[in-house]
Amino acid sequence: MNKNIKLFINYFLGPVIFIVLCWSLYNQLRNQSDLEQRWIEIKQGWLRPAFWLVFIGMFINWGIEALKWQLLVRPLERFGFMKAFRSVLAGCSITMLTPNRVGEYGGRILYVSEQNRLAAIPLTILGSISQLFVTVVLGTIGLMVFKFFITSNTALFQLVPDLAGQFLLYSSIFSSLVLALFYFRAGTAIKILLLIPYLKRLTKYLHFMYEFSQKQLLRILMLSILRYLVFILQYVLLLQIMQVYVPLADCFWLLSIFYLVMTMAPTIGFTELPLRAAASVQLLSVYSNNVVGMQAASLSIWIINLVIPAIAGSLLILGIKIMKGNETT
Repeated sequence: MNKNIKLFINYFLGPVIFIVLCWSLYNQLRNQSDLEQRWIEIKQGWLRPAFWLVFIGMFINWGIEALKWQLLVRPLERFGFMKAFRSVLAGCSITMLTPNRVGEYGGRILYVSEQNRLAAIPLTILGSISQLFVTVVLGTIGLMVFKFFITSNTALFQLVPDLAGQFLLYSSIFSSLVLALFYFRAGTAIKILLLIPYLKRLTKYLHFMYEFSQKQLLRILMLSILRYLVFILQYVLLLQIMQVYVPLADCFWLLSIFYLVMTMAPTIGFTELPLRAAASVQLLSVYSNNVVGMQAASLSIWIINLVIPAIAGSLLILGIKIMKGNETT
């Protein structure tokens, strides 16, 4: 990316988007007639046992990801569970600093042997593709459920112009097919990519991608599905805690659309939180007018699933750097 474009995005576009989204959220809160009562309910909700179930879900979430990382990195070297767990937390700290959290490999490879680090990057990408595939497929199903089956509630598709809604649906279907082909035929996709002369030098780092059988890929995909269901359950529990009541089945598919939108929307570092809050309010307002509760749920899920693991991961990275510094003195 051109340096001037990066500067424009980081120092102008990002802050402008952040300010606009925050101003929009502030206006929504200000117009909430029962704001004081809602805030009391939220503070009471944080003390409920269900809230701590959401917190426990964070460990389950990243534990599943650690198991997945163990399977992915196995062609290179053997990882114990705790080492894999520390590795994914380190990756989480890096992702918070990159657009759409694409830089997780930067932290994970610190725990891989130095001679294997470049080869580990494609394996990290393969794991991200498996999670993306689940998110896009279930989000696409959610769009179709609301468009074709929940005919009594058409308000969801009235949130955006018809053309934009159609584009989101059909682009999601197309993306699902492309991701399925790439994931289950990774070897073939890599062979095609390696026809590009510039990429031929990467051959020695990509050959591990050929070693995954369909059974192994399905196992990795099942872990991605399980992790996705933990995400959904955490969010459903938080919405209940924050007094945002949505029928369970509808809530599941609404949240699948939410995660699809968040995956497709470009996020620039600190703009993610207000964008998450704005998207959740727009989607859930079809069923509830509790804006405070929706925003509190978005804030809580963001802190629990992303901020706390990122802080833990940054401390782990700092520990690695200190140890390396001691070794060189």
